[in-house]
Amino acid sequence: MSRHIAEVSASPTGFHRISGLAAVGFALMIVLANLIVVPAGQPTTGTGIAEVSEFFAAERDLVGLSAALTPAAWVLATLFGAGSFAVLWPAERRRGEAWSLLGMAGLLLQNATFAAVVACRLALATATTPTDGASPWLWALHDALFTLNGTFLALALVGLSVAGLRAGLLRPWQHTLGLGAAALLFTSATLAWLVVDHAGPLGLLGLAGWLMWVVWLIGYGITLYRLAPAAGETPSTA
Repeated sequence: MSRHIAEVSASPTGFHRISGLAAVGFALMIVLANLIVVPAGQPTTGTGIAEVSEFFAAERDLVGLSAALTPAAWVLATLFGAGSFAVLWPAERRRGEAWSLLGMAGLLLQNATFAAVVACRLALATATTPTDGASPWLWALHDALFTLNGTFLALALVGLSVAGLRAGLLRPWQHTLGLGAAALLFTSATLAWLVVDHAGPLGLLGLAGWLMWVVWLIGYGITLYRLAPAAGETPSTA
């Protein structure tokens, strides 16, 4: 069943379609990056330094391959944010709101923070040897940045979910999924000290939130892609 979206402006340029594909591509890219290293035993947050040293000394090529995917992922994330903002901002500006701007800020901040995370991984892979081992402080910094990044993912999820629902772009279940993922990621970031201090069930909060974030991204991307009409048509979702 289709419903019209009165508040969403549509452009005949096709940029909405590009940003929708970018969202799906971003989700697939970050999943692929993890599929490269996780089966090889990439340490989780709070893992002891001995296990960390063993992994980075043995799997530096896989770490490098995974890191090679991330620049493209950040470009795709920015394209997604820009397209979402372009769709949602005109109506928000008339209402005196800026939820989509909050979401765009969250995406940019998570790009910057995760760039630091990947830099730590590359440094560990480059500097770690079987004899010297990994740097404990560098791994601790990695874990702290990785966990605190949930704050910025939560900003992106809340901003774009609320803006999307208020504009009629998203269905209620997409909005609820986004807010649920944001709650889990923000809780994980708030408890970063406990999450980083030792491996345990608290790390599952961030993992569950991340998985929900991936599903939300794909759903949002499909919605944006289907929204973009030819010139003169009324935007709608199915």
